[in-house]
Amino acid sequence: MYFGDPTFLLVIPALILAFYAQAKVKSAYNKYGQVFASSRITGAQAAQQLLQTAGAGNVVVERTPGQLTDHYDPRKKVLRLSDGVHDSSSIAALGIAAHETGHALQHHQNYRPMHLRSLIYPVASIGSTLAFPVFVAGFFFSGKSSALLMNIGILLFAGAVAFSLITLPVEFNASKRALTLLEERRFLTGDEMAGAKKVLGAAALTYVASTAMAAVQLLRMFLMRSSRD
Repeated sequence: MYFGDPTFLLVIPALILAFYAQAKVKSAYNKYGQVFASSRITGAQAAQQLLQTAGAGNVVVERTPGQLTDHYDPRKKVLRLSDGVHDSSSIAALGIAAHETGHALQHHQNYRPMHLRSLIYPVASIGSTLAFPVFVAGFFFSGKSSALLMNIGILLFAGAVAFSLITLPVEFNASKRALTLLEERRFLTGDEMAGAKKVLGAAALTYVASTAMAAVQLLRMFLMRSSRD
């Protein structure tokens, strides 16, 4: 019922953007993952040096399995780099390592948007899991029960959308920090910086696509809820 509703047509542009973003990330990573920086420093080495310089040497840099599974864990103060980034000196690896280092520095410097995102994460996580089942369940009830369940579903998913919106400045800021750090420390030359910008720009587009998809889904829920009045 939910996926057969005519409002599903609204999702198509967001889906196209999401597929395009994923293709851009894959293309940029594959291309610049094969182009090595003249500095020959690895992703792990770059991250460790940048953390030390910024006074965040208490952050541990670890290897994590998989591809593009790189992330910073603020709870444990651990920066995890995937196999293709940790030991690689490619332009893509240095861009990604510096980006995740940017997140660690956001945490170290108490960057407010990141702090806010961490605060609402539990609510957003619950909301994204329960929102659709609760909302769809509203279709199988009538009267006040139907309206109540659908409203709860909308409220839960609104929290997930808020999380996506707050994520955007956090990610953009981390990429900005990454490019500045790579240039200041001369881990990449001017020509190599262009490649890092393409890798991080493609990654940023995936977050834009994710937020667009969430916003469209929330709009659909409002429209479908209104149609039941």
